[in-house]
Amino acid sequence: MKTTKIAIFKGKEIRKTLYQNEWWFVVEDIVLTLIDSNDPKQYIQRMKQRDPELDKGWVQIVHILEVPTEGGKQKMNCANTEGIFRIIQSIPSPKAEPLKRWLAKVGYERIQEIEDPELATKRTRMLYKLKGYPDDWIEKRMRGIAIREELTDEWQKRGAKEKREYEILTAEISKATFGVTPSEYKKLKGLKRQNLRDHMDDFELIFAMLGERSTTEIHRTEDSEGLPKLKSDAKAGGDIAGGARKKLEKRLGHSVVSKHNFKKLKEKRRLR
Repeated sequence: MKTTKIAIFKGKEIRKTLYQNEWWFVVEDIVLTLIDSNDPKQYIQRMKQRDPELDKGWVQIVHILEVPTEGGKQKMNCANTEGIFRIIQSIPSPKAEPLKRWLAKVGYERIQEIEDPELATKRTRMLYKLKGYPDDWIEKRMRGIAIREELTDEWQKRGAKEKREYEILTAEISKATFGVTPSEYKKLKGLKRQNLRDHMDDFELIFAMLGERSTTEIHRTEDSEGLPKLKSDAKAGGDIAGGARKKLEKRLGHSVVSKHNFKKLKEKRRLR
């Protein structure tokens, strides 16, 4: 899937395209905003000569993608976020210094979090707080993150190694818990690339946690190994949460699976 839009960077337009569910930015546009020259093509060539390691890795961080221009669609060098950050590091320009300092700060904070994981938790809580989430929701979300990490650790130890296999197992739990896969759930809530769980309400988070925590315990109790068994366990764990959800829905008279996302929930709270 590819779509193209315009991003704004330092007050200037940056063309970007969504490729394989990831944003890729036109390299020339980024470079042009950070240099004192109107010829980004020549600058990029000199930059690659000046930075041999960048030149070696150019294929890995840059793809040639089709981008609309004033003269029609053209194939242009595009880089993902990681690639853009690497390119910025190779630009000796005062305009690039604020970004370089920011990258250094982010790297330093990451090292701090590795040494003290509690710092990562505190920063995540603060980010949710700044986005306007209430404290009780944040507590559930943080607990859900911990349960999810515990589950993926079990998957890794028990034979699920690839991202695709994690997606298959997650879909099994979700389908059994909520009756929909994560992709179907995102479509229901009108989401695209956003994190699904950041747009769940209390009950949705609680049942998601129950399905994943049940699956983890089943893995451990039955000492499960290999994708087929893990997949069977995932459905069983999801069935436990799904059964509890259906009982609650019967008592409440309405579905727990909600079309509302965080933006809509926030607006609803503001109107109260």
